[in-house]
Parts: sequence; structure tokens; C-alpha cells
Amino acid sequence: MRLGLNIDHIATIRQARRAREPEPVTAALIAELAGAEGITVHLRGDRRHIQDRDVELLRQVIATKLNVEMSATAEMVGIARLVKPDQVTLVPERPDEVTTTGGLDVLQHAGPVRDAVSACRAAGIRVSVFVDAVPEQVDASRAAGADAIEINTGPYAEATGAERPARLARVAIAAERAAEIGLEVLAGHGLNYVNVTPIVRLPHIVELNIGHAIIARAALVGLDRAVREMVGLLKAT
Repeated sequence: MRLGLNIDHIATIRQARRAREPEPVTAALIAELAGAEGITVHLRGDRRHIQDRDVELLRQVIATKLNVEMSATAEMVGIARLVKPDQVTLVPERPDEVTTTGGLDVLQHAGPVRDAVSACRAAGIRVSVFVDAVPEQVDASRAAGADAIEINTGPYAEATGAERPARLARVAIAAERAAEIGLEVLAGHGLNYVNVTPIVRLPHIVELNIGHAIIARAALVGLDRAVREMVGLLKAT
């Protein structure tokens, strides 16, 4: 299973002081050397962490896969078509949220999602959609023309011990449905060194996007070690 490292919080530290460091590009290169097979950033409308120049520089230096999370707006689609990341992941976005809290409701926003997918794919960019573990949302993503989905593992990660098996089963069902209809299956949100193994053991999921847990651990043990430890967990089964 591939690891995609979300480096947003490297930029969060930088933006807290409006400083030059730490540099997200440097973090991305260290992560690739440590075994990450992709780099993910979320270019938000409010630019609270990742900036346009970060995406432009990352496109020039990333040797694996650059995945840009973004809302399905004309502004973001325009940026993606100029920068041409390997993949964009369409996500919901609310100005007051601390982080993404749920999957994109593709059923409700079918038109904008379809338009964003079409415009990105026309520019040669693969498109994934971040959705909750709901088969109807999976089907809607396929109908919108997406190449892949990323299943929101937040509800599983946040569940208590008694609730967790049912939440895990929902992820498994969504992954199976996606595979049946020809979508590549990714997953992420809230995963850490303790709860990731059951997700790794599920069939059909080929990549996990993980950010906060790895960056938090990196603050204590270093980014190279933090990435290598997570890669080890993803390759263990």
C-alpha cells in the first residue's frame, strides 16, 4: 500500500510566523527519500497554510506523485490546469473549519463536481473525490467521471472501541463498491500509527493519505524516521 504524505502542517508552522521556514518543499523531498510515494497538499481558498508558490515549486521537484486537494471552484480548477499536478482531489471546504470534517456530497453538488472533473481531466489531470463511506456517494463519483475516490476514514478513526468494527465495515463496503465500478480506491483522514493497521488489511485500498499524525511525530523524532515508521506499517501486511 502506498503512503501519500500530507505536508499542510509544515506550512501551518511557517505561516504562524509568516516566516520562510520550515519549507514544505524540503519536507516533501525528505519524505520521498524516506519512502513516501506521493505528496499531498490542500490549497484552500483562504490560503491558511499552503500557498500558490508551494504548489508551483512542488510541481517542479516532486519525483513521485503530487496530489492537490481543492474545492470544486472555478478558481481552483484554473490553478490546477496551470500547474498540472498528477492528481487533484476534490474536497468540501468551509471557511470556519479546523480541518476537513466530512466527505464531499457529490449527490448534492453533482453539477459543479462533474464540471471540475471534466475540466481537470481535459488538462490531463487525474481526479479523485473525497467521499464518506456511502455507496451512493461512490456511485455518484463514478457518474461524475472521477478516476478514483478517497474514502473518509475520520468516522472510523474517531469511533470508540465498540463502534469501530461497524465503521471499519462501512469503509470496506465502500471500497468494494468502488473497485466493482472501476474506481481506484484511496483512503485517509484521522489515521495514525495506532489505528492504521485495520485499514491497511482491507482489500481494494491502494493508497492512504496521512498528514497530522506523521507531522506530529516528526516534531519529536524527525520527519525521516516518522515517514519510515508509517511506511513500515503500510507494507507490513
